[in-house]
Amino acid sequence: MRITVLAGGVGGARFTRGLLHHLRADGVTGKEVTVTIVVNTGDDLWLNGLRVCPDLDTVMYTLGGGIDEDQGWGRADESRRVASEIEKYGRGWPWFLLGDLDLATHVVRTDLLHQGRTLSDATDLLCRRWRPDARLLPMSDQPVETRVRLAAGVDEHAAGETIHFEEWWVRYRARVPAAGFVQDGVASAEPAPGVLEAIHDADLVILPPSNPVVSIGMILGVPGIRDAVRAASAPVVGVSPIIGGAAVRGMAGACLRTIGVEPSATAVAEHYGARSAAGLLDAWLVDDVDAGSVPVLEAAGIRSAARPLWMRDVPTTAAIAAEVLQISASV
Repeated sequence: MRITVLAGGVGGARFTRGLLHHLRADGVTGKEVTVTIVVNTGDDLWLNGLRVCPDLDTVMYTLGGGIDEDQGWGRADESRRVASEIEKYGRGWPWFLLGDLDLATHVVRTDLLHQGRTLSDATDLLCRRWRPDARLLPMSDQPVETRVRLAAGVDEHAAGETIHFEEWWVRYRARVPAAGFVQDGVASAEPAPGVLEAIHDADLVILPPSNPVVSIGMILGVPGIRDAVRAASAPVVGVSPIIGGAAVRGMAGACLRTIGVEPSATAVAEHYGARSAAGLLDAWLVDDVDAGSVPVLEAAGIRSAARPLWMRDVPTTAAIAAEVLQISASV
């Protein structure tokens, strides 16, 4: 059994951890199961001369047992002496401080890239240290940078200017009005080696509760990936990142409103669309509080079910993953 997950940062990482927990604990382990995670790299950036890959690292640390559980990103038991010293030189972003342990990951990755290795190569080597029990693939080896076009000026930025997504997300907490999102470099990007094969050969493709605009949406923006998902022989099942009109985590609501999509479980499913109508989804899970959307989505050609979707801990997340497997079998 081959499962492919398209994931962003915290939401995708925690869902996949629950999926792996379920696969290990359930009778599914009677089969040989492989999980491949195609990870968003639109958040990647150069900072202090280092290549930082926020979503790849969050998935890797979460599955490898090194994540800071409280904040959902970065390393556990972290310190920031180096970042504080860099700030005293007037360098870097004071609102985006890298931890000392985390810096080691970026140093190794940057060294490999300077040696001519690809991001896929670097990710594979870093995963040898963390052993995530899944194959991690960047969506592309070519840089694709998510930028936010500002609807109004703020600080040193003018209206209409684009800024890196991390600045809008971390520095401004997505409170600065955005006019849209730009995938800088996507036109010349290609899916990383193994990405299209992982989708084509999968027995199940999952769109977890990651941000549908700047995580999964960015992965789908790489030429060839959306078409591969649409053409997959496997069922494509999504898990709503919206519960009761609010994002499970982060500021996904602000991203959805920016592209004209209502932040609701129904609207996000309709945004992805039914595969029977040239969209992506065969099935969609919503939380019990959004059970009213099930008949609407069923009528639109998306098999739907309402289940508790709060990922409170690993066992509750594993139960959500079990529901994904169950509904996929009914498609």
